[in-house]
Amino acid sequence: FELHLYGRWCNASKFAGEVDAFEALADVQRRYAIDPQRIACQGFSMGGATTWHMGAHHAGLWAVVAPGAGFAETQVYAKVYDAKKEPPKPWEETLFSLYNATDVAANFANVPLVVYSGADDPQKQAADMMEAALAKEGMKMEHLIGPATGHKYEPETKKALAARLQEIVAKGRAVLPPKVRLQTFSLRYNEMKWIRLDALEQHWVRAEIDAELVDEGTFQIKTKNVAAFTIQLPSGPAPLDKTHPPRVVIDGQDLVGPAVRENWTASFVKAGGKWNRRDALPRVPNPTPEAGRAGARPSELTKTHGLQGPIDDAFMDAFIFVRPTGKALNEKVGAWAQSEMERAIVEWRTVFRGDVRVKDDTAITAADVAQANLILWGDPGSNTLLGRMLAKLPLQWTKDTLTMGAQTASAADHAPIFIYPNPVAANRYIVLNSGFTFRMGAKTSNALQTPKLPDWALIDLNTPPNEKWPGQVVEAGFFDEQWRWPKK
Repeated sequence: FELHLYGRWCNASKFAGEVDAFEALADVQRRYAIDPQRIACQGFSMGGATTWHMGAHHAGLWAVVAPGAGFAETQVYAKVYDAKKEPPKPWEETLFSLYNATDVAANFANVPLVVYSGADDPQKQAADMMEAALAKEGMKMEHLIGPATGHKYEPETKKALAARLQEIVAKGRAVLPPKVRLQTFSLRYNEMKWIRLDALEQHWVRAEIDAELVDEGTFQIKTKNVAAFTIQLPSGPAPLDKTHPPRVVIDGQDLVGPAVRENWTASFVKAGGKWNRRDALPRVPNPTPEAGRAGARPSELTKTHGLQGPIDDAFMDAFIFVRPTGKALNEKVGAWAQSEMERAIVEWRTVFRGDVRVKDDTAITAADVAQANLILWGDPGSNTLLGRMLAKLPLQWTKDTLTMGAQTASAADHAPIFIYPNPVAANRYIVLNSGFTFRMGAKTSNALQTPKLPDWALIDLNTPPNEKWPGQVVEAGFFDEQWRWPKK
């Protein structure tokens, strides 16, 4: 079987395109008896860029990854540091790591990687960059090169590639490989084989787990920038000695895992610099929608998979634009929000080939709140839903002043953009005044279709929006792991 993605414009199956890819794969698996151990990820050019991304960030799912050409990272491919270009903002540089395959090259330790390039193809650059990144991890890359060939498959080399892929797929991937490596900068990409990352010490700093099932009774785990993780063995009888609980050694610290049973899992949390089994810690109440606000315990609201930001993450699931119907506190802010909403509707159609669901603030139902991320446009005066939520959000916004953490500005000509857990709906976001954050200035290169804003931004409306920014970005940044403002 071959599944060819229609694709969302040509963004290399990122953002909504990635969601589409997995929905399409799941549909094929429902219809046909697909062997999950023999699924290959392969593509060329834009499909090669897709394969670099999907291979690096979901390496544990494939029998083999086979990219041809495409791009594997943004900075060098798109020449972002060219003297004639506006240099990227600090947060923009940080966010390149969300999709750069070069930044998580060690993930390819979990899957065979067979790369194709035309010898004369400028997009051989992707393979060269990955080869260097893999070398830093002590890994080598299998690279088939079509002689005297530009941006296409050379016929004889293509035959050799096909034969090599058939050989690997025939073996299939291991259900329970003894070793797993995971690198990530975000909990959006938090699983590899039988390891799941549950919490980071700090987002956007590379987190790493090297895990090994040494024998029937011992796991050896090494971590960096990891606050919590889970060992989740494949369904069925656990391949462990059933006479005693397994030994789990984490960063040199000895722990004893749970009793062996079918579908064995074990979760571990770092507290006070020491690792503990999660079930051995005092029980913490389940997070409430109001958790994480002033006076709440920090442990009650944390960044988790699918609720970790940045702003663009809200558009990886169902969302609704909530249109304001009231009178804005300040006319300038109201006009800007209306214009930005209209632009975002058009650009979603242009880039992601879909029609935004738009509902008036007065028409939002309980089902909408529970089932979709809410994109709130306007201010507390014009958007009644935002007005009702304001007391539960981490900002102060009156007719006169707008305060976001350490930043205070005139509300007459400033507006907030941010993403935050919905205070009245578990596992859902709200976003204020933003669609996806790469604007049409990114159309010059697909590799530039990366997040341009982090978790929050304060916008000065005296500078008009342009093809890259919604106005002058006075300040922007990330909430911490408990969704709190950064320290001054």
